[in-house]
Parts: sequence; C-alpha cells; structure tokens
Amino acid sequence: MRYHKIPDETVRRLPIYLRGLMVSADQGCEHISSQLLADSVGVDAWQIRKDLSYFGDFGTPGVGYNIERLARGIKKTLRLDAIRRAALVGVGDLGSALLAYPGFRMYGLDIVAAFDVDRQKIGAVVNGIEIEDTARIDTLKQREISLAIVAVPREAAQITVDSLVAAGVKGILNFAPCKLVAPRRIKVITLDIAMELARLPYYMPRAEQVAET
Repeated sequence: MRYHKIPDETVRRLPIYLRGLMVSADQGCEHISSQLLADSVGVDAWQIRKDLSYFGDFGTPGVGYNIERLARGIKKTLRLDAIRRAALVGVGDLGSALLAYPGFRMYGLDIVAAFDVDRQKIGAVVNGIEIEDTARIDTLKQREISLAIVAVPREAAQITVDSLVAAGVKGILNFAPCKLVAPRRIKVITLDIAMELARLPYYMPRAEQVAET
C-alpha cells in the first residue's frame, strides 16, 4: 500500500522494527518470529503483525519473517531505500551532538551540510562537515538536499523553517521548543526533549509514597 494509506502510528513504529531487524541481522540471524521481534523492540507481537500487514505478507508460518526481505520492505515503505541527504541548521551544543551521532546512517540518512549564524563558527569543521553561513541555505535545492534538522533557539525557528521551505526542503525535524507553521506539503516533526522528559515524573512514585515503602 502507499504511504498515505498507512496510519501515522504504524509509520512511527516501522523504524523501531527496522532497528530490531538490523540488530538481529548483525547477530547472524536470517529469520525472526513476530514474538522474538516484539521481545527485542518492546512492542506487542499482535501489533507488529497488524502493522506489517499494511504493506505485504513477509512472514512464513513456522519460520517467521525473512529479516533481509522484511528490512528491505520497510525501507521501501519509509522511502529509505536510497540515501537521503540532510542539512543541519544550528551548530550549538545540540547541533554538534547531532553531527556526531552515528545512528542516522543506520536509516540511510546522511547529514551533508551544516549552517549557523555565528561568525566564529562559520568555516569551522565539525565531524567532517564545514559550517556554512545560514545565508547559503538557499543553495540546498541545487545540492539535492530535501531534509533538514532545525536546532536553533525558539526565536529563530520560524524564520529558519521559512528559509528551508523556500530552498525546497520537504521534511523538517525540529528540535526548537515551539510550534512551527509550514505549508501542508511540508512534513514537520517537532521533538521537544524537555517536554518528553517532563512526562516521566507522572509515571514515578511520589516522594511520600517512596518513604512509606
């Protein structure tokens, strides 16, 4: 089935399954059952079977899923079957950490450009990437870069996104703690690390409950 017919929640889980398959492949496995995959990624086996049913039948009764074939199918569904070039805007502490993070390559994502407004940073090389002036964001289309990561302060986030959209970027991962406005044809995913961390105390026992135990 096409991407738009697959529920968003399923799309969110597919990279999790792909990571589990890659780990199993690295361990020398050729096949994996839905239960073993569920155990490795922390998702119920029935949910995995339902999610995978949206884009084909990859399992064999009594044998399980062929890891290579299933991984290839998930990559095709997520459109990761070709290297995707990405740009990073904002090379502060978070941006520098993102440039150093090796996990993007697992999914065929390659950060090939980085931008900042700080004159002291422009021209410096971080993990093999030369930091450029944000004025050069308009060159992204010519460089066939269609994905971008935004790691700038909140007050600079919207204007950064506007520049990226004008430069032909189609997908944006935003780390700035704010809502961004973009045309409907542009997919923006916002990840607020502090907000995610703020959810955790709700699931933890209160101090007085700990004291009573």
